[in-house]
Amino acid sequence: MGILIWLVLGGIIGWIASLIMRTDAQQGLFLNIVVGIVGALIGGWLGGLFGLGGDINDGDFSISGLLMSLVGAIVLLAIVNLFRRGRVR
Repeated sequence: MGILIWLVLGGIIGWIASLIMRTDAQQGLFLNIVVGIVGALIGGWLGGLFGLGGDINDGDFSISGLLMSLVGAIVLLAIVNLFRRGRVR
């Protein structure tokens, strides 16, 4: 059941992050899921680094966990845009 939650929430978080970063037209469902899951890992790492809480990967299903996952996905897309285009956007 955990894998299914990762896929669904990863897709939603990746989609929202791609809308915020204006990269939605370039990504499909698979990349949105990947961005969401990797973003959750990055967000959890950043949250632990700054003492802001866990992420959805730790089983901490909360609003703060979802927001940290979204922040991680946005950071991931910003880094990808920086290398791809030379600017964050």
